[in-house]
Amino acid sequence: MEEIKVMVADASHEKYVDTILKTIADAAKVRGTGIAKRTHEYLATKIKEAKAVIALSGDRFAGFSYIETWGNKTYVTTSGLIVHPAFRHLGLAKRIKDLTFTLARTRWPHAKIFSLTSGAAVMTMNTQLGYQPVTFADLTDDEAFWRGCEGCINVDVLKRTGRKYCICTAMLYDPEEHLPAKLPADVLERIHKIDHSK
Repeated sequence: MEEIKVMVADASHEKYVDTILKTIADAAKVRGTGIAKRTHEYLATKIKEAKAVIALSGDRFAGFSYIETWGNKTYVTTSGLIVHPAFRHLGLAKRIKDLTFTLARTRWPHAKIFSLTSGAAVMTMNTQLGYQPVTFADLTDDEAFWRGCEGCINVDVLKRTGRKYCICTAMLYDPEEHLPAKLPADVLERIHKIDHSK
């Protein structure tokens, strides 16, 4: 098997979008779980905006994930993590997740990063990266994000509970929680005044 390269996608990778969409849909059917449906144009845009990670073995599609910002870039989601069946059980999902997380942290270092998942493997990877399970109320209130759930087979659960619960587990990485020590608000305010008085 040829080496599998994991990289931030660019315009040359748009040719894989239909394969990505089919792989995601097939995996959801096999698992019997819901998944937010995305269009060809949506994923192609993520690729063009350097908001996607792709894995290739030579010219063969091996895996994918993308990121999106919400709530005026105060929240970021890592979504659509998929590994083609021919490349599973090789640690590829972790490599993709790690690069997607790094991309999100680099581009929006102060944003909270969240993930909705029904998969145990993704929950494990999220936990290793520092995500914590949270309630849906801790996630973005951006209506555009929640409209993405409309294509999921479990959307009725989400609607019935007033967006408080669903089949997925909500997980959140808060960069503020990962600072070595927290400074009190009054100290931060004092530092801000000092820095801006110079």
